[in-house]
Amino acid sequence: MVRVAAVQATPVFLDREATTDKACALVKQAAAGGAQLVAFPEAFIPTYPDWVWRTTSWADGRYVRELYANAVEVPGPVVARLGEVTAEAGVYAAVGVNEIEGGTLYNTLLYLSPDGQLVQKHRKLMPTGGERLVWGMGDGSGLGVLRAPFGVVGGLICWENYMPLARAAMYAQGVDIYLAPTWDNSDVWGATLRHIAKEGRVHVVGVARACAARTSRSHFAAISTAVRTTGCREGSAQSWPPAARSSPGR
Repeated sequence: MVRVAAVQATPVFLDREATTDKACALVKQAAAGGAQLVAFPEAFIPTYPDWVWRTTSWADGRYVRELYANAVEVPGPVVARLGEVTAEAGVYAAVGVNEIEGGTLYNTLLYLSPDGQLVQKHRKLMPTGGERLVWGMGDGSGLGVLRAPFGVVGGLICWENYMPLARAAMYAQGVDIYLAPTWDNSDVWGATLRHIAKEGRVHVVGVARACAARTSRSHFAAISTAVRTTGCREGSAQSWPPAARSSPGR
């Protein structure tokens, strides 16, 4: 039996240090609730670049500049802090970050162990649509898994999960707990995760970020006349599975 915490919370918009502080606090909260694995949403630190669906990088470069300025170096100070908190709490964690290497940003999922080590790093293979305005492409070298005492942990980021061969790479490594951090909050997304659970005979943990409606309005009023706030409710570390949950078919 393993307890997984799916963290649905609001990043501190484009503030790397403050969002890292929040992530560390949520890891401790989840561990205090008995979690052994803590899963964060896609690009949690310092935020998912939601504006790519509303405007172009060249039309309003302010947010892109701030995203670059607050991106995460791997290895680097943010990774070290996350390692310190997983070691202190004695848990595994998967944390979505905007990684920077050279002049390129990547949508990256970091896997950290209870001894504070970064044990796996996966860059999103193909950014979707407007995401290509800010993120570069990953490659197959990051299609690895984390082998924990309670099972094999792996997964894909958001719409990577529509790539059959990427899913097959996870299944081939014997993944038991399949993480699917995302920005998507559509009804179709839920069906996608149920399909993966059935197809791979895996336990799927899907987690999307929350966003505060007031924050979205204040930051995007200048570039959008219709700010979407669907599903934007502040959350916390939610334990998974709940008391009544059917098996994915294993």
